[in-house]
Amino acid sequence: MLKNDRWITQEAQKGMLTPFQPGLVRHLDPKLKKNPVLSFGCSSYGYDLRLSSKEFLIFRHVPGTVMNPKQFNPANLESTRLHQDEDGKYFILPAHSYGLGVALEKMKVPPNITVVCLGKSTYARLGIIVNTTPAEASWEGHLTLEFSNSSGADCRIYANEGICQLLFFEGDPCETTYRDRKGKYQDQPERVTLAKI
Repeated sequence: MLKNDRWITQEAQKGMLTPFQPGLVRHLDPKLKKNPVLSFGCSSYGYDLRLSSKEFLIFRHVPGTVMNPKQFNPANLESTRLHQDEDGKYFILPAHSYGLGVALEKMKVPPNITVVCLGKSTYARLGIIVNTTPAEASWEGHLTLEFSNSSGADCRIYANEGICQLLFFEGDPCETTYRDRKGKYQDQPERVTLAKI
């Protein structure tokens, strides 16, 4: 069953999401409808996560190398600068490139819940694809997020604003949670976590 805003708020008060924004924020000054942001916070049946400003990495081509998930080479990644202007803080994801960021919010997934992370339509309309990422029962940490810029133009990726939506699905209790099996991506910090085997 897909969980609603009441359930998300109740579980957030128990520590499922920190920091937690109970309503959907579209403007930093909502009364005057000034300072628009890419929405974040609790929606009807989901939660829009924010992108942390701490780190954003872009894959680069290293001649003579082939990406290997079993022997990940961090030399294929380069840090990108955080920019700021009147629209906010942002990273630039070059055209036809791939980047990694991390969620600002920390999650503690309940043992009977699986979370699915999906992209936001505002970014999708620019050609930015957020990989669908699961967070399994009892997973904990800051999600590492993956972005593909499928367009022919560079694109801003805003920090501290909405970047993706979480959907919470309740299931029958499982035999073994992610924490029980000591999953390799458990307890991720607010930094990009690289591929592991």
